[in-house]
Amino acid sequence: MSFITLDSVSAATPDGRLLFENLNLSIGAERIGLVGRNGAGKSTLLALIAGVRPPLAGSVARTGTVGVLDQSPDVSADARLADLLGVGPDWDRLARIQQGEGDEADLAHADWDLPARLEQALADVGLPGLDPERPAASLSGGQATRAGLARLLIARPDVLLLDEPTNNLDAAAREMASRVLARWRGGAVVVSHDRALLRGMDRIVELSSLGARSYGGGWDLYAERRAEEAQAARRDLDHAEKEVRRVAREAQVARERKDRRDAGGRRFADRGGTPKILLGALAERAENSGGREGKLADKLAAEAARAKASAEARVERARTLGFDLPPSGLPEGREVLVFDSVALAWPDGPPIIEDLSFRIAGPERVAVSGANGTGKTTLIRLATGALSPTAGAVKRSVPAALLDQRAALLADDQTIIENFRRLNPAASQNDAYAALARFLFRNTAAHQIAGTLSGGERLRAALACVLSGVSPPQLLILDEPTNHLDIASIEAVEAALSGYDGALLVVSHDEDFLDAIGIERGIALG
Repeated sequence: MSFITLDSVSAATPDGRLLFENLNLSIGAERIGLVGRNGAGKSTLLALIAGVRPPLAGSVARTGTVGVLDQSPDVSADARLADLLGVGPDWDRLARIQQGEGDEADLAHADWDLPARLEQALADVGLPGLDPERPAASLSGGQATRAGLARLLIARPDVLLLDEPTNNLDAAAREMASRVLARWRGGAVVVSHDRALLRGMDRIVELSSLGARSYGGGWDLYAERRAEEAQAARRDLDHAEKEVRRVAREAQVARERKDRRDAGGRRFADRGGTPKILLGALAERAENSGGREGKLADKLAAEAARAKASAEARVERARTLGFDLPPSGLPEGREVLVFDSVALAWPDGPPIIEDLSFRIAGPERVAVSGANGTGKTTLIRLATGALSPTAGAVKRSVPAALLDQRAALLADDQTIIENFRRLNPAASQNDAYAALARFLFRNTAAHQIAGTLSGGERLRAALACVLSGVSPPQLLILDEPTNHLDIASIEAVEAALSGYDGALLVVSHDEDFLDAIGIERGIALG
């Protein structure tokens, strides 16, 4: 049974840029992972499914209810957890009845099962025993996301729509989201770059300007199929290029053969003795034959060119956005970063970090882990020198650069090349263009305003700016670098960082990312 059916749907951005067209998709009692490059229209597609915006063309039919995970709910200052869960009036009605203040309307409309459903939903999302009267403003960001999931579990819609549900969640909360979806028996459409979450999907739908392509199974099967398609596309392009060359050679041979025939005909005519009517017939036959051969050659050349263009387009769709990082020159064994019995506490507050010691030497790759609120960002700020410890010592012995999930070192109102020149004042204009070209910002692409870049483009621009100076950093400190990247961009960053010869200190909840960049050991907080 299909709860949602999209028939020949098209959508565009507010400024008229076409996102996708002729999209067909049916959503039943299944979990669908929706993937695609940033800007492909994934969030727009969710809005079309939810009915909050109309399609540019085509139709969306709904025979079931839809629930949307709202990660930034608009609630009043005095809102409680019960309000965040969408059960405020029903909860208050039961409270009045329990206190002996309920009227006939309360008794008639009382939801007697609500306390049990609410308790079960909170337990399912990892918030057991949380008081529904608790102020909503007191919840952390991760708790608010969990509460949003609990709201959906209580409402029990036919289809869940989740847009990046694990962004900014720690590892435990990510696992919780995966468990909730694994137990869900309705439909679900999940936009995510969390490959661990996508592994639990029943199918992956890839969104592009051409519409939606469906792949049965979860992330790993999709990645395998995608790799096979990329390999097949490269083989087809190689074959198409050979076919273009073959057709061109045969056309050249045919032209040379015709030229020889024409030359022989002229010599035959020059010898004389042949009736003019016969010479005319021979010339007409030769002209007709040459015309047919020429048209056939043109047709074959056009077909070969179309096949080559089609194969090139398939290769372009499959191509990942690859770039290389310049060498840092960090020697093996060189001391990079030392924390010696480090502690940090705010005045009159409990310690955030206490008695933390570790050492990074040479091109080591170290991950910092821990639940949200255990001090990971504080450790990063201590490592960069943005904070000073209240006890112990931090020693950084090599040039370092910090890249956070927003690449905040880039000024939004400056172009990429202006940012580069600002951060690398010793570089000439030609040096700047050459450096940015290595990171795939060639010619006019270097003049894009930083504030208009996608997440992947922004991180790539930040890497270009910090790694292409006179003295590239030998320590890269990364704070949740993949949170706002699409999967293609994550894979490109993974490939680049795997070849980096400096040291890495990384905060990330993305285990696939940490595995791909070769993390060697971890520092656990909390």
